Amino acid sequence: MKVLVTGATGFVGDALCRALVKKKVPLTRVGRSSGFPINVAIGNMDEATDWTAALEECTVVVHLAARVHVMDDTAPDPLAVFRTVNVMGTMNLARQAASAGVKRFVFISSVKVNGELTQPGDAFTEADAPHPQDAYGQSKHEAEQGLRQVSQETGMEVVIIRPPLVYGPGVKANFASLMRAVKRGWSLPLGAVHNQRSFVAIDNLVDFIVTCISHPQAANQTFFVSDGHDLSTTDLIRHMALSAGVPSRLIPVPMWALRAGGALIGKGDVVQRLCGNLQIDISKSQSLLGWAPPVSIEEGLRRAMSA
Repeated sequence: MKVLVTGATGFVGDALCRALVKKKVPLTRVGRSSGFPINVAIGNMDEATDWTAALEECTVVVHLAARVHVMDDTAPDPLAVFRTVNVMGTMNLARQAASAGVKRFVFISSVKVNGELTQPGDAFTEADAPHPQDAYGQSKHEAEQGLRQVSQETGMEVVIIRPPLVYGPGVKANFASLMRAVKRGWSLPLGAVHNQRSFVAIDNLVDFIVTCISHPQAANQTFFVSDGHDLSTTDLIRHMALSAGVPSRLIPVPMWALRAGGALIGKGDVVQRLCGNLQIDISKSQSLLGWAPPVSIEEGLRRAMSA
């Protein structure tokens, strides 16, 4: 078995490649630009990308490369840009992979295919109808549909993984900003947020991807993956502070005030992510694959905060 990993220098890709090397799995690392540790540079990913060199002798593809979700997207037509990379680029790779004899295509999708929020105590499952709310989630949903069609036409196995927010050493964006604020001892108005959200530590996601690379029961399935223990935003910050050895400075601002303040300054989406519920059910991953998260959320946060 030889594994092709796209997006090999990214947050998840780098961690996955290091895990595969540790397991002595033959590997082809693919990125946009040449240079160590990339084996093959493909430039921009779209419907015209030539994957011939990258696919040589590979029997499994793990497709991580994507145009990722960004706040305040300035593209005139965000969905069109997302489709170019995340749909057409993915379909092009999948068809070339099937033609090259690849047996399994593992696609890292997103919980955003299902939506942005869940009702308290009502977690998303793989059986729920997709309901993407933004261009990124829509593009991932369309890519999933296209991959299932390619699988039906060619017989190449497809595994779809929908993670929630991924955290760990080197995480960026809003989660990194929140960690910095906690480490610096800033007072945060998030002491009365009693929501529930699912997260996945980078080590747990990598372990699950490695499981899906070879597990026979993963073929042609869709899975959610998480730490298996959901937290409120208030408890998340408390765990972060405990891991960093600093006091948590939380001000119990009422939820209505947080939402009103967020709307006033144009940060309603950020407040929604901090205060809303987004839970996923990983019982299918556990029962069908016999998988369990090897790292607790407490240990995952300790590793993230220690970096």
